[in-house]
Amino acid sequence: MLKYDYSGVLRDEGGLCQSEIDQADEGLLVARREIFEVDIPLMESGGAIPDEKNPLDTAFINLPRQLLDEYSENRSASELGQIMDCAAAIRSKVDRTVILGIGGSYMGARALMDSCCEPYFNELPRQERGERPRIYFEGNNVDNDASQGLLRLLRVDQGSAPLEKDWALVVISKSGGTTETAVAFRQFLREFEATVGTEKIGDLVVPVTGSSGKLFDLSESLGCQNRFRVPDGVGGRFSVTSAVGLLPAAIMGLDVVSFLEGAVEMTDHFRSARPGENSVLDYVAVNQLMEQRGVDVRLLSVWAKSLESAGLWYDQLLAESLGKQEKGALPLTVVNSRDLHSRAQQHQQGKRDKLVNNLIVGDWRSEPLPVGHSAHDQDHLNEIAEKTLPEIMNAAISGTNDAYSEDGRPTADILMPRIDERNMGQFFQMMMLATVLEGRWMGINPYGQPGVEKYKVNMNRYLGR
Repeated sequence: MLKYDYSGVLRDEGGLCQSEIDQADEGLLVARREIFEVDIPLMESGGAIPDEKNPLDTAFINLPRQLLDEYSENRSASELGQIMDCAAAIRSKVDRTVILGIGGSYMGARALMDSCCEPYFNELPRQERGERPRIYFEGNNVDNDASQGLLRLLRVDQGSAPLEKDWALVVISKSGGTTETAVAFRQFLREFEATVGTEKIGDLVVPVTGSSGKLFDLSESLGCQNRFRVPDGVGGRFSVTSAVGLLPAAIMGLDVVSFLEGAVEMTDHFRSARPGENSVLDYVAVNQLMEQRGVDVRLLSVWAKSLESAGLWYDQLLAESLGKQEKGALPLTVVNSRDLHSRAQQHQQGKRDKLVNNLIVGDWRSEPLPVGHSAHDQDHLNEIAEKTLPEIMNAAISGTNDAYSEDGRPTADILMPRIDERNMGQFFQMMMLATVLEGRWMGINPYGQPGVEKYKVNMNRYLGR
């Protein structure tokens, strides 16, 4: 299991004492009970629910278990089985797949690719990619040059065989009304028709959308043979364990069953473990108590390049869920040891408004790479020639935490045994549960994003829509 070690926050200067955390446990246990015992019955009964307790979009909590149970009983007939079959068919037919989506409709999939696929995945020959297609993400911006660049790349004829020439298009939007993704779908569908052919739309264009809406209607008109749902009661930023994250992950060839099992493990842990041994409860207690003291910049310091996108996913989750009513911490992802040479000076000796949550990897997938001996020792590295990159990283982590401690800066550690599908499932579920729990404890509805909706209205007004 992922573990949360907050010993670096227990300090007289700028930190917390254990008694404060213990006192917070009662309120957190009430909020936990509401999540599991109040939300769904109230929603089903249609009872009057205060806004701050309004149980919208809670279905993500039990979704991983539901998908796994259905798969265990029905295999290929289940939703997960159909996702896996569709992904296998795409992998066998194309060597390039474009995934269109914005916000929660792509950020989880991007994080899974960066964390669980080989580094430089798209640059590897197909055989070294495990016969999996290259993956590209668009529809998450309206950047003219980025879109044109990918369209040009897709026009490059890599060979005469369909596997080399064709490409697949996955479009993810619950409503189909989000401008960035809708515009990209029109543009990339046009390119698909020109380079792959209209006769292959049914096979190689796959929407993930709601049970109604613009994208649903468009996919019906196009004759898409495969279409997957964004479940009711699952909001975009909570949707990574639905087809939104599972279909792209399966196309990448990732173990989506293990991913869902990790999410189930974290839910069970959150449901049953007591304070002091519960990663979700302890994370919320420490972070929210620090925020109440004015420490309202929450740094997720990831100690692996492959986890940067996971940090950006969490930035969105926290910002959109709790940044309301003039409350909510400002999330910021940093990648170390890279960013020790850019941002760490401010974090260590700037304003005392930051809590550092380190995300630390235990075992690396690749063999440890030693510094190595050299006849050219002008750099004086022969003295650490036997040291490996993981050992240097561990030294950087310990040295940084020590430096922060000496300056009275609190730090806590999220300990991830290794980067793989199961542990990423635990991480995603931990952060989603923690965000919902913290919102309830703060008296903020963690669902919905009214501020984001306003920009959409204004943008459409400027576009004359």
